[in-house]
Amino acid sequence: MKILIEFLPIVIFFVAFKAFDIYVATTTAIFVSLLQVIYDRIWLKRWVNSHLLTFAVIGIFGGATLLLQDEVYIKWKPTVLNGLFALAFLASQFIGNRTLVERMLGKQLELVPAQWARLNIAWVGFFAFCALLNIYVMRNFDTETWVNFKLFGLFGLTFVFIAVQMLFVSRSLRPQAEIDDGGTSK
Repeated sequence: MKILIEFLPIVIFFVAFKAFDIYVATTTAIFVSLLQVIYDRIWLKRWVNSHLLTFAVIGIFGGATLLLQDEVYIKWKPTVLNGLFALAFLASQFIGNRTLVERMLGKQLELVPAQWARLNIAWVGFFAFCALLNIYVMRNFDTETWVNFKLFGLFGLTFVFIAVQMLFVSRSLRPQAEIDDGGTSK
């Protein structure tokens, strides 16, 4: 469910593009991204860093698209965002006590440090690959194809990547009772 919420601005961008054009879709995506941030703050009572970053990047690149009436800027947004995520995951290999992936999944998985590092590097590679793939698609295909890729291609790749990772770490999943009581029932 969480991944569907993460992809909500992309889905709404896709629908608005199909119904109208790239500029209406961009405006809608900026608005939905802002609503995500507001939702996080009001209902979850916290800021979600990935949503804040997404809103900032879509605000900048979407704003440039709208201001300059040039769709190339919004097409750069996935590359910049995935690149920033890759850099953040990579930096966490060297900064702090735990990698980003360990901070996100540490309550559900019990891995040794080398496994956390490999899992984290896999995420670095995935985000870097998605950033480069977006450049390829935006430069070699028309806007309609790029929009389809943005929803179906990136979503599909993310789903497959997570599924493959879950197969590799499934042996290390903690029982639900341990997760519920904070891991004290060993």
